[in-house]
Amino acid sequence: MEPGCYTALITPFDQAGTLDSEGLEQLINFQIENAITGILATGTTGESPTLEWEEHNNIIAQVARYAKNKCLTIAGTGSNNTQEALQATGLAARTGIDAVLLVDPYYNGPSSLEIRKEYHEVIARQYPDLSVIPYIIPGRVGAQMFPQDLAILAENCKNVSCVKEATGNLENMKLTRKLCGPDFKILSGDDALVFAIMSDPDIMACGGISVMSNIAPKFLSQMIELLNQGKTDEALKFQNKIKPLLDLVVVITQEDSKFGPVTCRARNPLPVKTLMQLLGMPSGPCRQPLGKMTRKGFKVLLDTAKHIQENAPEIFQPIADFFNVDIEKRLNDTTLHKNLWYSY
Repeated sequence: MEPGCYTALITPFDQAGTLDSEGLEQLINFQIENAITGILATGTTGESPTLEWEEHNNIIAQVARYAKNKCLTIAGTGSNNTQEALQATGLAARTGIDAVLLVDPYYNGPSSLEIRKEYHEVIARQYPDLSVIPYIIPGRVGAQMFPQDLAILAENCKNVSCVKEATGNLENMKLTRKLCGPDFKILSGDDALVFAIMSDPDIMACGGISVMSNIAPKFLSQMIELLNQGKTDEALKFQNKIKPLLDLVVVITQEDSKFGPVTCRARNPLPVKTLMQLLGMPSGPCRQPLGKMTRKGFKVLLDTAKHIQENAPEIFQPIADFFNVDIEKRLNDTTLHKNLWYSY
């Protein structure tokens, strides 16, 4: 895989919860027009846990078809069942996809050794001509392949030369760099850490697989390109402008329930899909059990979007141009907001 900015693409649905194929094509073209390095289909941001396999394969095929020779393409084919992941990887490979992303197996809790031997190595050896990207996110899956096993995996399987790092643990990333060597590619899986880990000489990440590049692919691509060119001061100007948006991947609020205060955590992809609906992009609602943000959570999104529009309108301008929407109207017409949140 190349250094750069990859978008973990959302899956757009209509209001009935059916896949919006036309909207998906528009989103792919929007990404390509704004110079994205690559597109990841059917990741967590794409709501892969709620997709039927026919939908899953259809989305990957569409991304492969529309993006071929225009940007790199990645398919999320991971599972907590190695045989299921093998089958999904095989189907993705036949579409001509460039790489697959394999999340560490969730819930059944294999050890780091088992994740390497009974999962990643099995799949990587079965498809030696396909780039395989381990996705390390213990906060989601409850298990982790550690840097030691990642380094062994990279030695044993030459098609593993990259990792999506979403541990949030800088020491883990530093150990990955130390054990895997200078040529191994580390992509950030956490928007809020992209700048930090790309500019850290002990980590040397070369890009990210981003959630908020669904909304700002051009701006994030430019920032990551500057960082890869060693122009840290210039990149910092981009980082300072877009940081409020990157902090919206997860929105935490304190809500008042009938029986007392409750912490409400709106996790990805709920905030980004809500923001995309707000801005007039193809998105639609999330699938159950994800629902809507609370009114307080929505206000956090709205206030941040207004702040960005006022202080860095160039971030949203590509959306206005491509989707022919009036950003100011979308942010200030409250009649457009009423179905985007619900009360506790």
